[in-house]
Amino acid sequence: MLKLIKDWYTNNFTDPNQVSLAIVLIFAVLITYILIHTIAPILVAIVLAYMLEGLVQYLMKISNLVRKFSVIIVFLVFLILSIGISHGSLDHIKGKKLIKILGFKEYYIFYLAYIFVGLLTIFVWLLFPKFLLFLFLIIAAFHFGKEDSAFISKNSNFELIYFFKGCLVIISPLLFHKNETLSIFKSLNFDVSENILINNEILYLLLFLSFVANIILSLNKSFNSKSLLLMDFLSIIILNYFLNPLIAFTIYFCFLHSIRHSISLIKEINKNIKKGLPVFLKKATPLTIITALAYLFSLFFLNNYYELTEAIYKVIFIGLASLTFPHILLEYLIEKNEK
Repeated sequence: MLKLIKDWYTNNFTDPNQVSLAIVLIFAVLITYILIHTIAPILVAIVLAYMLEGLVQYLMKISNLVRKFSVIIVFLVFLILSIGISHGSLDHIKGKKLIKILGFKEYYIFYLAYIFVGLLTIFVWLLFPKFLLFLFLIIAAFHFGKEDSAFISKNSNFELIYFFKGCLVIISPLLFHKNETLSIFKSLNFDVSENILINNEILYLLLFLSFVANIILSLNKSFNSKSLLLMDFLSIIILNYFLNPLIAFTIYFCFLHSIRHSISLIKEINKNIKKGLPVFLKKATPLTIITALAYLFSLFFLNNYYELTEAIYKVIFIGLASLTFPHILLEYLIEKNEK
């Protein structure tokens, strides 16, 4: 038996390079097996980078953008389509809950109503872009303020306070990168360069009111982790001071707003996050993929009629509006009918 093994080794591993390769492969497999939980994120990152590289190359080809900006755009869109959108991807389950509360038997009523509100938002935006974007910014400010605070407390008696807290997300880009932010608004057919609402005096007043709103919320007894509210305020200020408005918004939207809302949804499924996370991913993935594909299709379609950057702005913000309005309406109806 030993002779047989020795002959096999002599025939196949006479070359020192082959021996070295075999040893490296054996050690690589062993290290991967032993440290799989530690290096798994690295392996996933490598796979994602490889998958996104094709989009980067395609973007460079159709837009003549340098690689640096192509990578940034692809990565930002990827974050919004994955982490950002997923926090609302359980709306179909909440919709079934609302249908039961309202006493309906047919679930398709919710799907029709949800899609109708989303399409109506896009239609009204195309007809009255200034009105709808202004309305969207107001509702978004309230939504951001309330949902970011709901992670700490479920108290719903601070509507105006929530609005001023969430205003920070809207006004910070105008304070620190006004020209870039105005160019984004202009690409959305909303030219506010002469509007009194974007005067520095008004913006600093809203900044002060946002700070006061965070102080008021932090002093309320129903709020835990009071320092987290002030950290939110500082984080949003720092992001918008140092980063491009779109990058700052994407980081906030994905890693503060969406993550918190997703954690709340996971806890509703199971208070043990480790047990609730797989269930959440399983239920959220289908709708997230469908929405992401719709976004990508819209982007490729609009790229035939607009410059790439303008098409991206339209897809991101009009798309978010078409998802935000039905999402907020659903949350409002559930909250109202559960009382």
